[in-house]
Amino acid sequence: MLDYDDPLPHRPRRVAVAGVSGAGKSTLARATAATLGLPYTELDAMFHGPDWTPRPEFLDEVHELVSREAWVTEWQYDQARPILADHADLLVWVDMPFLTVTLPRVIRRTIRRSVRREKLWNDNVEPPLRTIFTDREHIVRWSWARRRFYHSVVPEAETEHPGLVVVRLRSRRQVDRWLAGPLADAAR
Repeated sequence: MLDYDDPLPHRPRRVAVAGVSGAGKSTLARATAATLGLPYTELDAMFHGPDWTPRPEFLDEVHELVSREAWVTEWQYDQARPILADHADLLVWVDMPFLTVTLPRVIRRTIRRSVRREKLWNDNVEPPLRTIFTDREHIVRWSWARRRFYHSVVPEAETEHPGLVVVRLRSRRQVDRWLAGPLADAAR
């Protein structure tokens, strides 16, 4: 597993970005795509249908995505994760401190989206804030429950896919340095 300042062995063409909800994986995926000049696909937009129901064509679209020569997306959803890992050449793990970075970030984002009634994927909106206490799958509760999930699945993916380059980023500073350093160098 590479650190934020380790050079990348090649220019990445198929990139998956891992991290718990609120870690910053979508933001980093967009920045990675921009740095490399690759198309970015938001996996949440492919997954969520009306009323937060999973779209039936999701896995077909994931297969279509990975068949492309180049892409950047998030490494999430249990059914999609193995497909993405089979085709990615770089997995970037955003492993921020949960209590001081990720949890406050997911709470702020959820409050902002809920209060503003922001339209998300397929016109979905965050449920009322009170549902954090009643909905076991509320995004804040989901993030808390999955806060250590990637600590096992990322090393497993690295073992199962020996050609997959894995980079672990543990702070905003490391993210910035990786984008400006090893990733920018690989893009040249």
